[in-house]
Amino acid sequence: MKGMILAGGYGTRFLPASKTIPKEMFPLIDKPAIDFIVEEMVESGIKDILIVSSRRKKNLEDYFDREIELEESLRGTDKYDKLMTAAQKDKDVKIHFIRQQEMRGTGHAVLLGKGYLDGPFVLAFPDDLVLGTVPLSQQLINVYESTGKSVLAVKGFPNEDLSRYGVIIPSEEKQKDNIIPVKGIVEKPQAGTEPSHFASIGRYLLTSDVFPLLEEGIKNIETKEFFLTDALNLLGESNKLVACDFEGKRYDTGEPLGYLKTITEYALSRKDLKDSYLSFLRELI
Repeated sequence: MKGMILAGGYGTRFLPASKTIPKEMFPLIDKPAIDFIVEEMVESGIKDILIVSSRRKKNLEDYFDREIELEESLRGTDKYDKLMTAAQKDKDVKIHFIRQQEMRGTGHAVLLGKGYLDGPFVLAFPDDLVLGTVPLSQQLINVYESTGKSVLAVKGFPNEDLSRYGVIIPSEEKQKDNIIPVKGIVEKPQAGTEPSHFASIGRYLLTSDVFPLLEEGIKNIETKEFFLTDALNLLGESNKLVACDFEGKRYDTGEPLGYLKTITEYALSRKDLKDSYLSFLRELI
């Protein structure tokens, strides 16, 4: 099983900071957001990870590269382990990069991985972090192994506004445990028109069936951007798509308020920060 992370976007919600710092490198205290995704994949047994970046994001490549002089100066100290990323601690993990030279949408970005991704793979959007007992990638792998189909990670949001999300259309097949058969996806439905209360979160396990659909779709698209949703809808129509109602806490780091909330909750989950940070918040309030 391989992994793919889409990290080529502009990050305009975080301008001007994202003009020079990739938003995927924005830290949750002392670890960049993208490293949580890589760690999730590594903990799920994924050893080959392809990151789609762009010409403005060389910092991503530098982060996952070795810093030999700094490693040697910190070797034998308590800071050495903090320096090493999850991927660097496991010598079998390989991180590869490819640049999306044109911002042509998520479908185009995924298609760049054809040839490298020669079987089922986990696809991640780094804006969505999920922390829990079982890594989200592993949960998707478990569902794929029991169904043989592509898998969407979804979360139920009853009685909430889902107009910012892709919302699944469940098929007539019976749901089994946390596995929901999916007919399709509606992007950003108007309030009151949602086909379900399950929103697609930025994690997928896709089979190689997706690549011919993407290739055919990009030939026929008339707009500049081409999105993954079109191919997912075709998989749904062919009964090759299910959703995993996953376990774990989801954090949205893709917009400023969500990012701030994530930092706060993550800080309160850390034993080294919780008490002093909670005391600070109480004083502030």
